[in-house]
Amino acid sequence: MKLCTRCVLPETFPGIEFDEEGVCQYCRHMPSPEHRAEQKARLRARFEQLVAEVRDEPGYHGLMSWSGGKDSTYTLWLLRHEYNLRVLAFTFDNAFISPAAIDNMRTVADNLGIDHVIIRPNFPFMRRAFAASVIDPEMYSPKALERASSICNTCMGLAKGIALRLALEKDIPMMVYGWSPGQIPLPSAVLYPKRRMLQAMVEAATAPFVHIHEQVAAYFPESRQFEAAPRMPANVSPLVFLDWHEDEAVEVIQAHGWVRPDDTDPNSTNCLLNVFANHMHEKQMGYHAYAMELAGLVREGYMSREEALRRLTPPPSLELASIVAERLGIPISSLAENSGRS
Repeated sequence: MKLCTRCVLPETFPGIEFDEEGVCQYCRHMPSPEHRAEQKARLRARFEQLVAEVRDEPGYHGLMSWSGGKDSTYTLWLLRHEYNLRVLAFTFDNAFISPAAIDNMRTVADNLGIDHVIIRPNFPFMRRAFAASVIDPEMYSPKALERASSICNTCMGLAKGIALRLALEKDIPMMVYGWSPGQIPLPSAVLYPKRRMLQAMVEAATAPFVHIHEQVAAYFPESRQFEAAPRMPANVSPLVFLDWHEDEAVEVIQAHGWVRPDDTDPNSTNCLLNVFANHMHEKQMGYHAYAMELAGLVREGYMSREEALRRLTPPPSLELASIVAERLGIPISSLAENSGRS
């Protein structure tokens, strides 16, 4: 398969175009390193100003969406260790979080001295939501599937809804996500959304789920909460503009008790669903669900191209994918056809 010679996007990626040197249009049109450095410096200053504004407030300074994976755990460490913020860590347990990730969260939360809330929707609802996301090709637009699988989109949509509801209920001024470069655009790393903008975002996030079950309403803010809330929380993804390297980040969190799980794939160190989701995404869409994210990490210098290429190989555990699919009630006999993909 032909890949971009600078990053790792494959020829099967939607709308990809290579020039005569095999460079994709995303790499060709990327801003200069100097321009990106200036953007990151502005975002970092904006974030530090926000931190200074909220640090003296009572209650929690930030609500951290914490999956227990390496990126979100390192982000949580940054908030506590580097910025001395009082953080409420929130975990959306989709019924498939790796047992090793759960152990990591217990240990790290205790070592960092942070409060941790876990919300677990009932399994029948989650099973229905995941099955629908895999079987219904119109649940998410093709554009939404360039950065995540349909299952990841389902998790993120519900988790963001619950997080926003918590932030509004507790008047927490900042919502923090452990997303890395490639998962979101740089300009979106520090946002001050308006009330109407957030309501529109919630409506868009709810839309894919409304035909599944009315219970979905319980996981998203209600209109009265928007009306009653004194302010809308800022949205921040610090890893997008801070200087870090994955190996160094892992070393830091391991010092606080985090252990690399041996029951997930290399691209996601928190969720058993990812092995199944990646198999399905490659079969249905023709490219790896983490292709865009890994390409972004390579362009920004957070990861070597060789490491990213290793992670683009199909998830090895077809057996685990089969177990997850059986629990979801989704037939995956066709996955065997994809297990030898190069």
